[in-house]
Amino acid sequence: MAYDEEQSKRSRVVVETPTARREVIRTSAARVPDRRGLSGGVVAAIVISSVALVTLLFLFILNRQNSDTAVNSNVRTETTATPLQPLVVQQPAQQQQPPIIIQQPGSTTSQPPIIIEQPAAAPASSAKSGAPDDASIQSEIDKRMSEDSALSTVAVTATVSGGKVTLIGTVDSPPIKAQVERLVRAIRGVKTVDNQVIVAGG
Repeated sequence: MAYDEEQSKRSRVVVETPTARREVIRTSAARVPDRRGLSGGVVAAIVISSVALVTLLFLFILNRQNSDTAVNSNVRTETTATPLQPLVVQQPAQQQQPPIIIQQPGSTTSQPPIIIEQPAAAPASSAKSGAPDDASIQSEIDKRMSEDSALSTVAVTATVSGGKVTLIGTVDSPPIKAQVERLVRAIRGVKTVDNQVIVAGG
């Protein structure tokens, strides 16, 4: 402990005895400890650390609430979305054919059999190279529907996957629903049409 000041105190005491009287001076010293406490730099460091800690906790709690809100909104969106049928695209399995073995008639010298490999089946994409892809079918559908005066204002969406077109939306009458389907079926490259359009009036 640091001692800041030393205080001295003098007092005079008179001592009387039956034979004499004398005066005694007493001196006492008292030390006062240093009571300055913490320095200004230490106090400032503690205050800054406290403010930083509170700020970090606040940001952590705020971020956690935002992520919980985002997860809850995603869950609500998934539960309220219109259920769509799953789209399954099956590629034809490539079958490997066994090699053809040609045996020649026996001769005086034995030769191993000649094996002729058949060429591997071409991939499905190269076999369909002449057919339009999904993107060109989609753009053709959009183009024809916008050019048709009766269908340009209907709320129908067409999605294309592997040549299969799915129609989703709402129309006012069954003839318009049938007209949309006919228009889509007439486009080159469309294999099947899944018409899920709902007639609002019926």
